[in-house]
Amino acid sequence: MTTRPRKPGPNAPAPGKLTLPELGEMKRRSEKIVMVTAYDAPSARLADAAGADLILVGDSAAMVVLGHDSTVPATVDEMLVLTRAVTRGARRPLVIADMPFGSFQVSDETALVNAIRFVKEGDAEAVKVEGAGPTLSRVQALVGAGVPVMGHIGLTPQSATMLGGFKAQGRTAAKAGRLMADALALERAGCFAIVLEAVPAPVGDRITRALAIPTIGIGAGAATDGQVLVYHDLLGYQDGGPRFVKQYAKLGVEIRLALERYAEEVRSGAFPEERHTYSIPDEELELFEAELEDRSPEHH
Repeated sequence: MTTRPRKPGPNAPAPGKLTLPELGEMKRRSEKIVMVTAYDAPSARLADAAGADLILVGDSAAMVVLGHDSTVPATVDEMLVLTRAVTRGARRPLVIADMPFGSFQVSDETALVNAIRFVKEGDAEAVKVEGAGPTLSRVQALVGAGVPVMGHIGLTPQSATMLGGFKAQGRTAAKAGRLMADALALERAGCFAIVLEAVPAPVGDRITRALAIPTIGIGAGAATDGQVLVYHDLLGYQDGGPRFVKQYAKLGVEIRLALERYAEEVRSGAFPEERHTYSIPDEELELFEAELEDRSPEHH
């Protein structure tokens, strides 16, 4: 008896897509994991072409895309629009949607409803949640429902005010011990990876060695299993930023200069040139002008 091949389910990985088991194998092989944020399809396509393993649709979009002063104002609906755009542009990288402030803190049920939206409506392969403590039950609920979860500890921007601002975390023995305990608890709860943000390099090293799941560092030293930076930071859309940011380009300067040249050419009449315009056959132009002449008030 022969059977027809089954079509892949809605959450089945596309051919060539990095999978969670492969991500775990990368840690075991000591192969560094490359993660970058993206917020639209063109950026996702470029990150994919450059060989990124993971793309985070970060709630940092509230600041670098939407112009807010913190990540807190980002909404689920806004993040869904950005996530859908990124998943259209990414082929191989796993796309992880950041769950914004208020989308998972209220209850396990609320967290599950919103996470399912990111998977079903946003086409994300996973979600990221900040913190430990009460977040542990959220992780368990999401993983139990089949939604892969990435954790995030250290400097957690959604709760930066409670942490005393955007400052490094885990700089005392007690606080470093708390981070270690949180990381182990998130692993037990079912996270497939954990972001470590703004923690001392030795602390990032110890946590990475203690976990069986990958750690992704951002300001956590070189010993973590991978690194992540915000798209606009690493490309240099503006100067400054946290000390852990390395700018690999100065696109902000290039973009401004290009816009200035464009504005100058528009005002001087240098743009558009003939090669930027479309033609019309002479006979069609004559007919068009004759019709306009017939329609003029002088002919009525």
